[in-house]
Amino acid sequence: MTSTISNFALYAFVALGGACGASLRFYISQLILNSLGKGFPFATLAVNISGSLIMGTLYGLIEQGVLEVSVYRTLIGIGFLGAFTTFSTFSLDTLLLLQQGDVIKAILNVLLNVSLCIFAAGVGVYLVTFLSK
Repeated sequence: MTSTISNFALYAFVALGGACGASLRFYISQLILNSLGKGFPFATLAVNISGSLIMGTLYGLIEQGVLEVSVYRTLIGIGFLGAFTTFSTFSLDTLLLLQQGDVIKAILNVLLNVSLCIFAAGVGVYLVTFLSK
C-alpha cells in the first residue's frame, strides 16, 4: 500500500470511515422514509446520487494532487463510501419492486440510479477540474 502509513492505520481509516458512512446512510434513509414513505426507494436513490458525487469529487481531488491517495482514498473512498452507498441495497430494492409487480417502478429505479449516479460522479470530477483552474 504505502510505506509512510502503517497497515494498522489504513484499517483504522476504513473502520472510521465505514462507521461514519453507515451512520449517515441510516440517518438519511430514516429522514427520507419519514418524509416520502416507502412507495419508491428514494432513500437508496438519494444516497447513491450523493455518494457518486462525493466519489467523483474525491477522484478529482486525488488526480489533481490536492489529496493524498493513501489516506483519503482509504478513509473516504473505501471506508465512508463503502458503507454509505451499497449496490446491494439498490439491487434488493429493484428485485422487491419486480416481485411486487411494479415493473415500471423497477425500471425507473434502475434508470434513475444508473444515469443520475454516473452524472453525479462526472459533476464531482468536473467541479474539481473547473475549480482548480
